[in-house]
Amino acid sequence: MPIRPNRLLLALSLVALVVLGGCATRPPADDPEAMAEFRQTNDPVEPLNRTLYAVHQGLDEYLLRPVAVGYREVLPRPVRLVVRNFLGNLRTPAILANDILQGEPRRAGDTAGRFLINSTLGVGGLFDIARDHFNVPGHTEDYGQTFAVWGIGEGPYLFVPIIGPSNARDLVGFGVGIVADPFFWLGQGVVVQALSYSRAGATAMDTREGLIETLDEVQRTSLDPYATLRSGYRQNRAAQIGNRLDPRSGQAGMGTGFGSSGRAAPTR
Repeated sequence: MPIRPNRLLLALSLVALVVLGGCATRPPADDPEAMAEFRQTNDPVEPLNRTLYAVHQGLDEYLLRPVAVGYREVLPRPVRLVVRNFLGNLRTPAILANDILQGEPRRAGDTAGRFLINSTLGVGGLFDIARDHFNVPGHTEDYGQTFAVWGIGEGPYLFVPIIGPSNARDLVGFGVGIVADPFFWLGQGVVVQALSYSRAGATAMDTREGLIETLDEVQRTSLDPYATLRSGYRQNRAAQIGNRLDPRSGQAGMGTGFGSSGRAAPTR
């Protein structure tokens, strides 16, 4: 079976982490404050992560952001919202599976109800009727969150180009999400591949478009954008795992990348 681009990207990223290596200097054991900060940051391969972040920034500057800006300029906000609703509806079965795996029957019921309502009354998910007319907002769940609920530790912080901020647990969850996707098992037909690539491209543009202002602000105001994104990702991820985010406010999944089922807040 030919290797698809999304799986190849993940494999190459993981290989890069192993091959390139590079560990942050561990503070001396007799410096408890420095050791506490080192553990809190949870970034033992920081030199490598910063190198991969620089690679990502180059891709973002010359490819990802220009495409997202063009997407915003070409399509008016109501059309982009329809696209966002449709992509969100496609993610609903995966969210439902993780609601169930996490033992959340109420949230699972909300997710199932949203999928039924939006797939029918919402014309295949183009309109979020469940949220707008039945007061049932959506939420995000993915396999990384499920692993966290099961008690699996996050592992070291990692930055992967395109995917963005992550950690060992969430990268494994990302891989599980790929394998669990029905498109993974539908073969290599022209129609299947066209649908798969179209969805991936639309998701990438929608995600990056929703983060234009946020990431621009980080680059403009932060003395260390890498550290700011790392902190923001870890705080946001902890809130997602604890179901502490308001689903109406929107959620940025894995920060700067496209590897998560999380969503960025709508803009403009």
